[in-house]
Amino acid sequence: MSTSQSDDVSSINAAQQPDDAYKWKAFAAIAISFTTMVMSMQMAFVALSAIAEDYGITLRSVTWVVIAQALTISALMLPMGRFADIIGRKRVHLIGLVLFAAGAAGSAFSPTFGILIVFRVVMAVGNAMGQSVGMAMVVSVFPERERGKAIGSQTTAVAVGGSLGPIIAGLVLQWFPWETLFLMLLVPIGIAFIAGLFVLDEQKVSRGRSTEKAPFDWLGAALSAMAITLLVITINNPSGASWVSPLVLGSIAAVIVLLAAFVTWELKSSSPMLELRMFSNYMFTLGISTRILGFMGTTATRFLLPIFLISFRGLTEGTAGLILFLTSLGMGMAAQTSGRLSDKFGERRFLIFGFVILIATAIAFTFVDGETPMGTVMVIVFFNGLAMGLWNVPNSSVIMGSVPPSRFGVVGALTNLARNFGNVTGQAIASTIVVGVMVSRGFDIQLDEIADTPGAGAAFADGWRAAYIVVTGFSVIGLVMAILTKPGPRARDEDGG
Repeated sequence: MSTSQSDDVSSINAAQQPDDAYKWKAFAAIAISFTTMVMSMQMAFVALSAIAEDYGITLRSVTWVVIAQALTISALMLPMGRFADIIGRKRVHLIGLVLFAAGAAGSAFSPTFGILIVFRVVMAVGNAMGQSVGMAMVVSVFPERERGKAIGSQTTAVAVGGSLGPIIAGLVLQWFPWETLFLMLLVPIGIAFIAGLFVLDEQKVSRGRSTEKAPFDWLGAALSAMAITLLVITINNPSGASWVSPLVLGSIAAVIVLLAAFVTWELKSSSPMLELRMFSNYMFTLGISTRILGFMGTTATRFLLPIFLISFRGLTEGTAGLILFLTSLGMGMAAQTSGRLSDKFGERRFLIFGFVILIATAIAFTFVDGETPMGTVMVIVFFNGLAMGLWNVPNSSVIMGSVPPSRFGVVGALTNLARNFGNVTGQAIASTIVVGVMVSRGFDIQLDEIADTPGAGAAFADGWRAAYIVVTGFSVIGLVMAILTKPGPRARDEDGG
């Protein structure tokens, strides 16, 4: 290599190295979008009752406000991550913010429930683009020795959004219609766009990204999106068909065929959307599996608790929002602590501790009913959030530490996909269980009728209890995987970067 070529390579590598003065500026620009997008999801949870009442729909129908978004994010996460590897992480981040804003504005002016779902999908496309590059950008601007701190700070930003969402939604819904919530999102998302445009440096947030313009794997993207979409729809079972009906069994068979086709194509593709050979790394595979189970065990609380507090216990949206705030408060507190300490002492012990607390809160929730003191509910909610922060950050650190920086983009997207897939699957299973129990008792009713319909409250409580028994099972399996997690040396690129 000539001296001039060597100098060029050195300057590129230097430009991509984490800058201590720059990292917090970049993090702030990225964190605004994290906070806003998570806040929007939590607002939707609190607003479910108001939306259902406004459109005159049932629990089974209104859950699609949440599931449609989570489903879209899950389906597009990997394709957007790979897309960012080709055109740049900053560019995908900014395009995502524009789509998110457009979807929020459209949601606020939706004349029908069907149109609302369409704009929720538009929001979700933007959300998927932001989430697919967010973790990769944050980890890239922090030095390797501070990976736990970086992910912990990101999780804290998520927790802030989770905290603000229920509080803001609860307060706003006491005086304004639910459409106001979507219009409010335009302010912080606009700030995030301006900050991202002028603060983020493509070379630094894309550290490790290949400069070669590889072709986009359209077929792999389509196969993965179709497989994930059909799988989650089948799990949610919107038609209410029997699980042994030809429709459901046919859908399961179609999912298997799509996944088989995806794996076959990716293994022979010269430029795959997802390098499946990464799964030969035991810690990587274990980390992804643990993450899916962990979020399947935590999402039931975020989905069912607003319904429990507002529609079952009869609390106002504002009071419910303050109680839901405790989940994110616990998560934010634990995320910073576990992130910094896992950099120093290793991830495994914090993973295990987090899952132990998660199991304890899931068991406690099975005993919560209409007579449980609200103070007791609040304590359980806080510790549930604490558990999420404790296991989530070290789990992300294990996954990102098992691959070299050149794969941060797609692996960051896959990490968020695992979270969203766990969320949407957990929500679908929890919803199916609660609705199944209520329908079996003859109560396929609107949310605002649960408290006033004789017998409906008892049916809901039984469904709630059954859902948390299943959630406890997910958490126990997650604990076993956490115990088996033994991170090795951190992976590096072949060039030592």
